[in-house]
Amino acid sequence: MTQALKVYNSLSRDKEVFEPINEGHVGMYVCGPTVYSDVHLGNCRTFVSFDVIYRYLTYLGYKVRYVRNITDVGHLLDDGEDRMLKGTKREKLSPMEVAQKYTNGFHDMMRTFNSLPPSIEPRATGHIIEQIEMIQSIIDNGYGYEKNGSVYFDTLKFAEEKKVYGKLSGRVIEDLMAESRSDLKNQGEKKHPSDFALWMKASPEHIMRWNSPWSVGFPGWHLECSAMSTKYLGKTFDIHGGGNDLKFPHHENEVAQSVGACNCQPARYWLHTNMLLMNGRKMSKSDGNTISPPQLFSGDSPHVSKGYSPMVIRFFMLQSHYRSTLDLTDDALQAAEKGYRRLMEASRTVQAMEPAAGAKAGPLDAEINQLIDQAFEEMSDDFNTPKAMARLFELVTRVNGMKDGHLPKNEVSDETLARLKSTFEGLIFQVLGLKDEMAAGDNGTNLVDGLMDIIIDLRKDARSSKDWATSDKIRDMLGDLEVQLKDGKEGTTWVKN
Repeated sequence: MTQALKVYNSLSRDKEVFEPINEGHVGMYVCGPTVYSDVHLGNCRTFVSFDVIYRYLTYLGYKVRYVRNITDVGHLLDDGEDRMLKGTKREKLSPMEVAQKYTNGFHDMMRTFNSLPPSIEPRATGHIIEQIEMIQSIIDNGYGYEKNGSVYFDTLKFAEEKKVYGKLSGRVIEDLMAESRSDLKNQGEKKHPSDFALWMKASPEHIMRWNSPWSVGFPGWHLECSAMSTKYLGKTFDIHGGGNDLKFPHHENEVAQSVGACNCQPARYWLHTNMLLMNGRKMSKSDGNTISPPQLFSGDSPHVSKGYSPMVIRFFMLQSHYRSTLDLTDDALQAAEKGYRRLMEASRTVQAMEPAAGAKAGPLDAEINQLIDQAFEEMSDDFNTPKAMARLFELVTRVNGMKDGHLPKNEVSDETLARLKSTFEGLIFQVLGLKDEMAAGDNGTNLVDGLMDIIIDLRKDARSSKDWATSDKIRDMLGDLEVQLKDGKEGTTWVKN
């Protein structure tokens, strides 16, 4: 792997060679969930994408500090109500009970999708002191002002003096009128409609409140990420990520806060994932065009014909580049299920392969090495999972050809076979984060594998004794269960269709 890693930087709107601040180390901050309700599928897509980015950076040998926050205060709805307080009213629980309940649920869902936990997972409520200190720095530098106990960021002054506001999102100041979602109830207190809240004075009914130099209140949503990324990754770090919908106002305001507090850009590379569509349209609860992860697993939805396993869904997500929209349809999921099973079957085949006697490198050897190189080149080109997977499936074709005897095994050197095994293990499981759901020991399928071995042996005995009726009966009954037997030179294998 000689190709340098390139990433698409939203700040420059171009692909750039990735060069970390500290050689061999990467600091990455990704905006996490607001834990007032169950995580939705679009968020899962974002977190799976950054899980692959984290995995690939680690695979390349970087020591990665991956920070992903939990928002449990300050994220307001469009009508100004705190999302966490909305959760407390709905659940009739305290704010921290709501936060813990949905944090636990979020962690369960990430484990279900086989996403690795971050290195650090800070909560907004655990970093009030750091947020107050950052607000004071912004005020001291002339970019924050207090009004009736609340503190706001002076957007116009900052834009005029620093010339960076709007660079990330592409917005100009004239487009920012009344677009700050963080404090719509307090527009009259602000110097300009685009100013956003750093600290909000709590109303009497507001449960979540802390003492500050300005009032008893709570921090603004944008502030928490600036304060926590600075605390754990430094004033300037390598990668900041999140969904495309966070580019404005959240990430744009994070940049403003960091520059306003310390005159430093928070991140060198900004990475943004695109949205998840369903049936060609934006997901929406109001028109019924939505599905939850549990519904997708169970099939309990009019949008799918059956349930799909978490690994099939993860495989489906990785078939689209993280910067591209992804359209969820039942047909696409069925195709993904077939592709996933084909890849897992080939992986098992590869790991069971033994070196051929007297094998010497030939044309097939060169093809395999070229495809392996190309797969890693695609991953190093802005984490292009769909193209890397396409190269893997070209390798699958070669693997199946060797298994069936259509391609000569003796053209593959021992060294290349070892590299092929390492690549399948590394790319499929370590980087893409897939699991073989039919592998022994996974979710009880050790029993399934054992039973299938018994059934295959019984069919083999029937065939040996020319009991074709029993042999055909076993095959047909398995077919009714969508289990296909494949007879090859090295024995019989099975796959679930």
